[in-house]
Amino acid sequence: MIGQTTLPETRPPVRHWPALDLTGTQFDPVLAELMAEGPVTRVQLPNGEGWAWLVTRYDDVRRVTNDPGFSRAAVMDRQVTRLAPHFIPDRDAVGFLDPPDHTRLRRSVAAAFTAKGVERVRARARSMLAELVDDLLQGGPPADLTAAVLGPFPIAVICELMGVPAGDRHSMHTWTQLILSAAHGKDVSETAKREMSAYFADLIGLRENSTGEDVTSLLGAALGRGEVTLEEAVGLAVLLQIGGEAVTNNSGQMFYLLLTRPGLLRRLRAEPELRPRAIDELLRWIPHRNAVGLSRIALRDVDIGGVRIRAGDPVYVSYLAANRDPAVFTDPDTIDFSRSPNPHVAFGFGPHYCPGGMLARLEEELLMDALLDRVPRLRLAVPPDQVTFRKGALIRGPESLPVTW
Repeated sequence: MIGQTTLPETRPPVRHWPALDLTGTQFDPVLAELMAEGPVTRVQLPNGEGWAWLVTRYDDVRRVTNDPGFSRAAVMDRQVTRLAPHFIPDRDAVGFLDPPDHTRLRRSVAAAFTAKGVERVRARARSMLAELVDDLLQGGPPADLTAAVLGPFPIAVICELMGVPAGDRHSMHTWTQLILSAAHGKDVSETAKREMSAYFADLIGLRENSTGEDVTSLLGAALGRGEVTLEEAVGLAVLLQIGGEAVTNNSGQMFYLLLTRPGLLRRLRAEPELRPRAIDELLRWIPHRNAVGLSRIALRDVDIGGVRIRAGDPVYVSYLAANRDPAVFTDPDTIDFSRSPNPHVAFGFGPHYCPGGMLARLEEELLMDALLDRVPRLRLAVPPDQVTFRKGALIRGPESLPVTW
């Protein structure tokens, strides 16, 4: 139109984001640089094709994750640049569904993840944890806290919630570790995912008319009522099982942090009433994953952070960056147990908010109470820089955590 001028569309340069094996609680230096460059940048990850937008500001992250104009389902059949060689979109996988299908599928297991559903496993979880700590103390120092407690406890809890028999926990753990790692290559990870999927297909199929309260029983009942397909039920079960074990690495980072900052540990021992708030602050602060998770596709042109994102462009959000946004969190790089409010997005936001957030908090509270109260002299058995962290892991955490007391 005469008299109007079109502003030139400038796009930030594409930055290569390598798969870094970071140790301790070091914040990803590439992410820090991207955050400093602007609220919306462009990245290329080690696998897939092309580039994607990266959104890092808190308000923008919540906007993208809660806006149906950014679709997970549209990622299907696209080779979007990504961190891992695997995690290629599966049709029926809940992580790549949009509402209303996503809502329908989540609803089928919602009862297991409500406050009441999570409380159902509290007593059993506390009992299983007590046995693990008994064994730790009986074995005497030194010990590997990851192998003795932080690994087996979340496995036992998520298997309890899922309805996986105790005898199958080892297989679940092995499959999950292979799926959550990029170190073994795409074929090994995909094979593990297929084997776990086949297991859940059998288990859910056996529970079609179940009245049980565990996840596979709820999925079996929903399948029997025709509310979900077997493929959808299996995809959700795999996602929940894998997510449940992520607590191992999150707890590993949490205890590594506390054991390397004795002042924080002393305060939590002396003021147990602080622990629930402290857990939220640690969840906000700890860089629990590497790079970014799953992408979305913009379904329309949209302006975010002064940048025009075009329909069809792939978009990632960084919850780690959002949790360090100084516009929302005063002095965000400081751990502040008195921080209130603390609206962190460690469990995501919007329709794809992690359903296991309440369960993860329960596990962290039980772990903190048990280890701080029953092992009051717990400390690292090696210098902090000798703690080995997992290589090629999508969720960061120590391979082992040598402790003594």
